[in-house]
Amino acid sequence: MAEVTREAASAQHRRLLDSIGMRIVEGALPAGSRLLTADLADELGASRSAMREVVRVLETMGMVDVRRRAGVEVLASERWSPYAPEVIRWRLDGSDRLQTLHELSQLRSAVEPLAARLAAVQADSEQRAALVRAVLGMVEHGDRADEPVYLQHDVDFHTAVLRGSGNPYLAGLADVVAALLHGRTSHALMPKAADQTALRLHQDVAAAITARDPETAASAMSAIVAEADDAVENMARPAR
Repeated sequence: MAEVTREAASAQHRRLLDSIGMRIVEGALPAGSRLLTADLADELGASRSAMREVVRVLETMGMVDVRRRAGVEVLASERWSPYAPEVIRWRLDGSDRLQTLHELSQLRSAVEPLAARLAAVQADSEQRAALVRAVLGMVEHGDRADEPVYLQHDVDFHTAVLRGSGNPYLAGLADVVAALLHGRTSHALMPKAADQTALRLHQDVAAAITARDPETAASAMSAIVAEADDAVENMARPAR
């Protein structure tokens, strides 16, 4: 019974956090406005304590500022934690989704080729094996590229590259890349069947890292990121 109660409380917390976070991201609660927690609690059917916990989480993300006697102020987007998975998810769920995907692709183009180059030198046998397993899974489920089973292998692949780099700061971006990949799938920006060129490039990266070939690994990863960005633009373009 206690476990059910905890799960219900956790579900309510996520619902409240998502509701308010999305309002901030979409501008319904614009920068400089006061977040009236009592009114929001009544509107959303939440307790005051639950709302205070949500505000604390938003504060850690740089989305609000809590001041004694001044209340809760919504902060400008420049103050938000850009790599917080929740912030990325809300932005991907919002009206500027395509712009967010493009900006994340720009980040990937700077980060992932470097990670692949380093992984070709630094990755241990277990990390290389994880990379190969992920690629094999992507190939096996390539006819279901818009489904969770393919997504998980894709996430595992990019996570293995970033962690295999041996650089903890690059490895720390694994959740950012995962959030982007989840966003593509949840918003129907993945094809039903995986692009064969993209699959080959993933295999090329895995082979190069396994063969300790840094330049080939980096080049193939650059091509993966470019292909992914182009694919999103093509899928999002209105049919003529």
